[in-house]
Amino acid sequence: MKLTHIGALLFLGLGISTIFACSKTVSEDQQMLDYIAKKGWVASTTPQGMYYVQDTSALGSGAYPTSANTVTVKYKGYLTDDTVFDSNSTTGYPANLSPTAAQGVIQGWQIGIPKFKKGGKGHLLIPSSLGYGATGAGSIPGNVPIIFDIEVVSFK
Repeated sequence: MKLTHIGALLFLGLGISTIFACSKTVSEDQQMLDYIAKKGWVASTTPQGMYYVQDTSALGSGAYPTSANTVTVKYKGYLTDDTVFDSNSTTGYPANLSPTAAQGVIQGWQIGIPKFKKGGKGHLLIPSSLGYGATGAGSIPGNVPIIFDIEVVSFK
């Protein structure tokens, strides 16, 4: 085989990989949109491609947390089939929102938690690119969107 044929095959392979990678992203977005529709939620979206839903009966009060804050959050994390993978809905979890923190949280929390004031409740629908990526974590498979029911308890 000539070198030009190998180059053409590599180029073709890269093109096919790109198509499948794009369809995977669309699939995750569709999973999140389907879940939002199933629940009857009214969601907002971020420029990064995640969705959040604010509970209108619990919007919270005061200022919004920033990346400079450590926020205590009550949460339940689950997949779009409602399989729960983690929960701390009784005592809360102190989450450092700084993207440079050694004990930081996933990007989806860094982006989504600041949308809620103290006492605010709602849902974060996070694509894998802002969650646990292609490899997943623990019982979370790779390349799947995740959902968190959250309540911002406090922040400092």
